[in-house]
Amino acid sequence: MAPHSAGILLYRRTDAEAAPGLSGSSGSSGSASDAPAVEVLIVHPGGPFWKGRQEGAWSIPKGVIDPGEDPEMAARREFEEELGSPPPPGEAIDLGTVRQRAGKVVHAFALEGDLDVGTVVSTTIEVELRRGSGRTVLVPEIDEARWCRPEETRRLLVPAQAELVDRLLARLGSS
Repeated sequence: MAPHSAGILLYRRTDAEAAPGLSGSSGSSGSASDAPAVEVLIVHPGGPFWKGRQEGAWSIPKGVIDPGEDPEMAARREFEEELGSPPPPGEAIDLGTVRQRAGKVVHAFALEGDLDVGTVVSTTIEVELRRGSGRTVLVPEIDEARWCRPEETRRLLVPAQAELVDRLLARLGSS
């Protein structure tokens, strides 16, 4: 059975004027192009394997669902473990699941909120430097968190997770 993880796609609405490259402005008649822009929070895994990798390497904050654990509760727990801050309160939007290339199933939930990425303090994990070598090193679980607009997010995320951004935008009525 493939491993199951749960995570949170944190999003915030920004004024379209404050988001370069997006159409619309906050002071006009209220057409669809004037909808607030959306940014999502993504994280880059720590450790030597991921160093220098960008496109297709980022993820939503996520982790393994413990046996019998509610997926949303697992997502909230993992968010806090990986970022050092609890997720914002509020009702989560269930974005469903995606299956990554290696078979891992990720159940995602979206929450609206904000987070100062400068305050992120990740837990550390022990990783083996080379499979079978027995040599390990302690690394941060994530080495960077970043707010991105959907176009950039789709490019940076692990390919299967890019679908989560599209699902969120569909639920929000954004493009």
